[in-house]
Amino acid sequence: SHPPLYPPGIKCGGVLSAPSGNFSSPNFPGLYPYETECTWLIVVAEGSSVLLSFSHFELEYHDTCAYDYLQVYNGAARDRGNLLGTFCGHSPPPPFSSAWHVMAVVFRSDRHVAKHGFAAAYQKDACGGQLTGLSGEITSPRYPESYPNDAECRWSIGGAGSGSLTLVFADFQMEGGQGCSFDYVALFDGPSVTAPRLGRYCGSTRPPRTISSTPHLLIVFKSDFNIGGRGFKAHFYSAGECQEVFTAIKGNFSSPQYPDFYPNNLKCQWSIHLPPGYRIKVFFLDMELEGRSSLTGGCDYDHLSVFDGGTENGALLGRWCGQDSLAPITSHSNQMLFVLHTDRNTAKRGFSVAYVGVVPMNVSCTRTDFHIQIPVQSLAQLERNRIYLGTPSCAARVVGRNFKIHTRFDTCGTESQRRNNTSVIVSTLYIDFSVGDQEDIHQYELQCEPKRKEASVTLIAGPDPSRLRQAENLVDAQQWEGEVMDAREIKSQDTSDIVFISICILAGLLMVIAVVGLVLL
Repeated sequence: SHPPLYPPGIKCGGVLSAPSGNFSSPNFPGLYPYETECTWLIVVAEGSSVLLSFSHFELEYHDTCAYDYLQVYNGAARDRGNLLGTFCGHSPPPPFSSAWHVMAVVFRSDRHVAKHGFAAAYQKDACGGQLTGLSGEITSPRYPESYPNDAECRWSIGGAGSGSLTLVFADFQMEGGQGCSFDYVALFDGPSVTAPRLGRYCGSTRPPRTISSTPHLLIVFKSDFNIGGRGFKAHFYSAGECQEVFTAIKGNFSSPQYPDFYPNNLKCQWSIHLPPGYRIKVFFLDMELEGRSSLTGGCDYDHLSVFDGGTENGALLGRWCGQDSLAPITSHSNQMLFVLHTDRNTAKRGFSVAYVGVVPMNVSCTRTDFHIQIPVQSLAQLERNRIYLGTPSCAARVVGRNFKIHTRFDTCGTESQRRNNTSVIVSTLYIDFSVGDQEDIHQYELQCEPKRKEASVTLIAGPDPSRLRQAENLVDAQQWEGEVMDAREIKSQDTSDIVFISICILAGLLMVIAVVGLVLL
């Protein structure tokens, strides 16, 4: 029989605020009506979480759930960043544990094909559940208050990404004991306790950072009949989209699901770690995060922070939000850490960046010559002919532990230009990292002011130009440190002034002799 159109004036959905409850599709267990949309908002006490489970589930099937569907949101509905999943067909959604005290469920049917629908139950502060986000937070029951006795919770993480999962404990304090046989947290490398065990922990020592070898991780918390503790707080990240380490000389990465909206409730980390001596130059290709707070004017909601070094203890190079158009930034060390925080609502497109390692080099000049020196260990995989000034015929030589180029201004493609009313000598240094058919040539502009004998170097091409809009416009001069280089004032202490003056005097004498000779003739 055909189901009726949902009678006008009868509402479905609503706000569910009791500590636990049940709800179902209209007409359940009969066929649900056509062209219906219902939204249930589950709101429990602040600081609590919601565990949602389904006892029956049968909707019209479509491979992308485009016809009839049920959506579960970690927070208020209609914010794409909060969407935990869209479901249809006969396979029920897994049990969901919310990241905060609000959860929304949306049911929609179209004008064709009706099924029996679904029945669901929710419960406040039930521990454990299925966690499917790219990142999230897990705490023991009642944390940071003492956890209850005789508790057992299982959190199954997985299903969001295809890579491994990383679990980091921010706080840990439980009853100790030999072999952790009383209260403990156990970690398994898979979706069930039959998977290989990654560790079993108790006491007050924080467990080490744990990385799964599969896209699934099971966390089991158990307490016995007496003696408790504060419990634990842990964060998880899905590798690839939400946590990655880059060691290549250049690369690019973006926020999860870019250019689609990023998820809410994220803390993602990307680390760049290059060989000693290198510095890292970052180009921002696109940026659209939630905007600044109207109260404080700061990036209080979603924001991207960049730190100099490998940890959040390093110097903060910048913190951004909204639609900032950003100039490139350069690290002071060979490591950089990017951290993306997103809050509970208002997701946007995210960000996309490209980076390139700035090769450590010492560049100086006289009135007539360029001197370039690069440590061999910085370019250990390259032949000397891959490093050249102007043309391949002006390739570097290996002298001791360095690649060296020493060339006169009238060779190797150097040219004289006027910049800021000053006469300068300009040339281009090429470093060819190409492998096979993949061309990858980095270019540095060398500039010398002969009168002052000051040299500077600027990275002018690194990342693929097609990824870098206005690459040349974005580039700024490098500020080098220590022995590597000082672009602001690199001076050669040599005898070129004496040589230059001597040549001038000699030329003058020769001219006088020539003039006298002509007169005598």
